[in-house]
Amino acid sequence: MSSQQPGRLPASVYRRRRIMVGLGVLAVIVVIVLLVVRPGSASDGDKKPGGHPSDSSTPSSSETTGTDPSAACDPAVVTVTPVTDKDSYAAGETPMISMKIKNSGAVACTFDVGTDAQLYEIVSGSDPIWNSRDCQSEPAPLDQVLEPGKELTTTPFAWDRTRSSKDSCQADRPQVTAGGATYRLSVSLGEAKSASDVAFLLY
Repeated sequence: MSSQQPGRLPASVYRRRRIMVGLGVLAVIVVIVLLVVRPGSASDGDKKPGGHPSDSSTPSSSETTGTDPSAACDPAVVTVTPVTDKDSYAAGETPMISMKIKNSGAVACTFDVGTDAQLYEIVSGSDPIWNSRDCQSEPAPLDQVLEPGKELTTTPFAWDRTRSSKDSCQADRPQVTAGGATYRLSVSLGEAKSASDVAFLLY
């Protein structure tokens, strides 16, 4: 007896199989594309830590009023405040000093907040003790847009507890009197001057 060979399936069956295989491959490709290219993934990756969310969520004064933030600030609207990191310092402790800068006006404007414009002065009673201009090296300008009501703080730096003068910058200067002595720090930024000073004690 001869074995019976199975007959070929109709052509329509093969077409359906090819269509099903093609649809399966297409579905796999679509899934891969959706996993690799997700809506919004590029913008999420571009976000950097330490940004200013208020810039995007709250329009600045220059946007709402139509003013030009590159216009120079009137020094009368720039408020500067002296800052020390402590009220008193034990023997051997070094005071860290800085200043706060605030635009007290109603519109954004530009002001030089660089080291060329910053001035720090320390006195004891009526005796001038230290001036940041005496031995300053390489002062540099820095034009900064000041938004109304927002406060900036300069980078704190150390006062070495010595008396300054232009002719003693390279000298080994002795420490000022301590033992509970009171010193006062005042600051200015260009023509903007602090309305009051801040007192601190040295031990």
